[in-house]
Parts: sequence; C-alpha cells; structure tokens
Amino acid sequence: MKIGILSSGGDCPGINATIRGVGKTAIMHYHMEVIGIHNGFSGILQKDFQVLDEQSLSGILNLGGTILGTSREKSFRKLIIPDDTHSSVIKQKYAELGLDCIVCIGGNGTQKTSVMLSDIGLNVIGIPKTIDNDVWGTDITFGFDTAVNIATEAIDRLHSTANAHKRVMVVEVMGHHAGWIALYAGMAGGADVILLPELGFDIDKINSAITDRAHRGKPYSIVVVAEGLQTVAGEKHPANYIARKIEKETGIETRETVLGYIQRGGNPSPFDRNLATRLGGHASELIAQQNFGRMVSIKGDRVEAAPLAEIAGKLKLVPPTHDLIIQGERMGISFGK
Repeated sequence: MKIGILSSGGDCPGINATIRGVGKTAIMHYHMEVIGIHNGFSGILQKDFQVLDEQSLSGILNLGGTILGTSREKSFRKLIIPDDTHSSVIKQKYAELGLDCIVCIGGNGTQKTSVMLSDIGLNVIGIPKTIDNDVWGTDITFGFDTAVNIATEAIDRLHSTANAHKRVMVVEVMGHHAGWIALYAGMAGGADVILLPELGFDIDKINSAITDRAHRGKPYSIVVVAEGLQTVAGEKHPANYIARKIEKETGIETRETVLGYIQRGGNPSPFDRNLATRLGGHASELIAQQNFGRMVSIKGDRVEAAPLAEIAGKLKLVPPTHDLIIQGERMGISFGK
C-alpha cells in the first residue's frame, strides 16, 4: 500500500511526532510506501510531496512545528462537491499520486474536510490535533498538554510580579470556543479567577472576588481568561476589557498579558510525544485493515477509532459540571458567575 500524510490548520507541538508514528509504523511493520504531502490539502492538487523513509523520519520526535508545512483548508473545502469538476480533479490527483489512503492530521476544520474527501470516494484517516482540546470524539488531543505546561509556567512567573507590585495580573490564554487551556492552566497555576467562554462572566462578581481577597490580606490576584470569552465591547483580546474594568471599579492596579502563539510553539511535552506516537501507530493499523473514514481517538487509556461522519462539525466544550470547576469553587476560586 502507498499512503500520504498531511498536516493542516494551525501548527501544534506533536505534529512531527505523529508523522513519525504513522510513517515508521507503516514502513517498518506494514511495509508500506509513505509520502509526505506539503502545505496541507493544497499539496494534493499541486502534487507537492516528498518521499518519507526511515531516515527522513528520524530525529523529528521532539521537534515543534511540522516538517511538511501546513495551511488553512477553507478554500480547498469549497472545491469538494460530489460530481463537481473540482472534486474530479482532486480524485484524479489522488490517483496520479498512487495513493491508497491519506492521513489527515488536524483539528475540527481538518476533520470536516476529511469527511468531505471520504464522501467523494477517497480513503481517509483522521488524527486529531489542536492545543485547544476541543475536537469531538476524543478525550484529549496532542498539543494540549504542551500548551497547558507553557501557560502554567507563565502564570507561575506572574505570581511573583503581581505580589511584588500588589497588582492584579490578567493572563489571556488560547481557546477560541473552548476554555480547556484556561481551566487546566488556571487551576495548575493557582489562579484566583478563571474565565471560560462556556460559562460567561459577571464583572461585578469578578471585582467582588478580587476586593474580597484584598480585604483578607491578599493584595494581588491572578485572573486567567480564555481568548474566546465574549465581552460587551466585543474586543479581540478580552483580557484588555477585563483588566480595564477591574482597575476602574476596584482601584487596584491591573495589567494584562496575552500569551498568544507562544503556547503552540516549541518542542512537545513527553506526554504529547507518546500520545502522538500512539495515535500515529493506530492510524497505520487502521489503514492496514482498510478501515477507512475514521478518526483515531483516546478514550480513557485506550486508543480507539470513531467514524469521521460522527466527528465533523462538533465541538467538545468544557461542561459546567467538570470536576476542576466544582473543586475550584469549593476552594474559593471565582469562575465569574
């Protein structure tokens, strides 16, 4: 068999470990041919690829980014219409590459595109990738653990500055729709207020929590905000709005820090390297079994696979009954509600 591997969407720690997991398992155990498709789905149309062998897959386990490059797939997705001329071209390029399957590494948008490719008759396997941890059908995505570690370290460092200056520090972390990074990094970093898109917020309750801490002899506070938090002002960075409102209404000096892309750069954590290796290896197993149209996933400690059609278009959000939220509230942490 001959398979292609591509990465699509935003970069994320662990993509190279996944490419290695798929490729080495396919080559060493199943004796498949493997090519790496450059720059996401557009590489299929351009037939832009490189042959992957054992040597080219060595030394990439710990590397951030992706050796194949990546791109957003929205324009490509518009071409995938059954019985359309464009979809015929896509199928023709797939055939010209001599592929038996394409492994698509990416987040929600990538899995949606993968379903569309499957619908026009291509053999596809999806592997979930995002630091946001919001892909439906899997307990965790690789990249999330690394991002939480980076965000937690940043919060740890801000404690000393906040304490020294008796300030409120508002830290914005990634998470467009889901607050998984904010929740996990906020709890691990000892934040006093954690704001998630799923829960919304009441600024008066946030200010009350901060002033209550001050009255109890705790003159500084750490507020962690997910970037997808919706504000009345509709600002791009909700940390700016939250910081202004806190300082204005409590009188406590407040500063904001937006961590941004630093959270998804750099080397993957050991956990993410192992997770990526497991998912990649299982993807090759599914291909060998000719069990296509599925996304590999983690359920508990088991690697499984779910139909791509059941995954696409769904988001995995933080439930309000999550253990960390309940435990945080019992410890006096405010979730702004």
